[in-house]
Amino acid sequence: MSMFVRPADEGADPFGTARLRRGVLDAWAASPARFREDANAEEDLVLGGYRDRLVVELAQNAADAAARAGVPGRLRLTLRDGVLVAANTGAPLDAAGVESLSTLRASAKRDDAERAVGRFGVGFAAVLAVTDEPAVVGRHGGVRWSLAEARGLAGDSAGDSAGLGDEIRRRDGHVPLLRLPFAAEGTAPDPYDTAVILPLRDAAAADLAERLLHAVDDALLLALPGLEEVVVEIGDAPPRTVRRGTDGALTVIEDSRDGTTRWRTVAAHGPLTPDLLADRPIEERLRPHWSVTWAVPVDSDGTPARPRTSPVVHAPTPSEEPLGVPALLIASFPLDSTRRHTAPGPLTDFLVERAADAYTELLAGWRPVTTGIIDLVPGPLGRGELDGALRQALLGRLPRTSFLPPAAEPDGRGEGDEGD
Repeated sequence: MSMFVRPADEGADPFGTARLRRGVLDAWAASPARFREDANAEEDLVLGGYRDRLVVELAQNAADAAARAGVPGRLRLTLRDGVLVAANTGAPLDAAGVESLSTLRASAKRDDAERAVGRFGVGFAAVLAVTDEPAVVGRHGGVRWSLAEARGLAGDSAGDSAGLGDEIRRRDGHVPLLRLPFAAEGTAPDPYDTAVILPLRDAAAADLAERLLHAVDDALLLALPGLEEVVVEIGDAPPRTVRRGTDGALTVIEDSRDGTTRWRTVAAHGPLTPDLLADRPIEERLRPHWSVTWAVPVDSDGTPARPRTSPVVHAPTPSEEPLGVPALLIASFPLDSTRRHTAPGPLTDFLVERAADAYTELLAGWRPVTTGIIDLVPGPLGRGELDGALRQALLGRLPRTSFLPPAAEPDGRGEGDEGD
């Protein structure tokens, strides 16, 4: 157990973890099929959609916490001595949050739909890719999970349920540990409000965590508006700081490792009508809002540059949808069950059109006008179905959009130049 967290004293359980455990264990004993369902769901998340999203999910939760508290979001990720600690500012851990973390597919953020980035309530499962003993501590208490202790409790419950014992044996003793929270005591390091503590399982987990920390880039702060600063510390190396700011109309990302990048952005958002959500799950229908942001890095003279971020659609964090359009796209596309690809349907079609509108607006408003803007016109061949749909929508609009600089006269004078 990390220096930041320890089991709570007997009787100290401010978030009601004993009640949550009892309810889950009783349900498993009464219905081994429920245990199997929970175990399959957790396994699908860890091995599937969230297998390499650890840092992204920690950052997303930090951004949401900051937005709920109305404070600038700050996140510090420290990997040292076999433990990854993610400390953040923002709303502290509470009973609703603990229950959400311990309840697969049920988010505590749905009543804060317009400000929260997380949409599924299951992102915390990403921590299980690297640890069997995660914990979260805040100013008013903490919660922890333990595979060994969860296995022991499930085994005790199996004494009254032969079917449950069979299911546990089929899984070689592995149980869905996030369903069984325990009270914890600890503290977040000043000046942060909450800390997620992840004792890393083995060398492979440490390697994965380090790789994901090195991969932090501008897109993380551009996609998460509630987050203004990320500090990354790995071992004894000097900390790396990434901050977001503004310079007039430009968004500025200052990175102590990679230098400063200025981004020209355009954003659009609005409400969704019920027909666009008719084929979406109820949790999504309760959040009827859409948003689209395009971002393009610019050189010192205003010429567009090629983004150094991953060339994929961000929804709002990285998907596996390839994007050949030479810009960063962040949009509230609906995702399929893998959380890797957009889900086909009317909502995706609607957002493709809104994204094309916004991109056209970005080009039409580009100042100063430069010949380099031609590089932002995509070619006709898409890298995937979504990329192809975006290109088609864009190429249908751009011929009617004025964004290129005037053609030069034969004598070298541009249109509108006055004679001597």
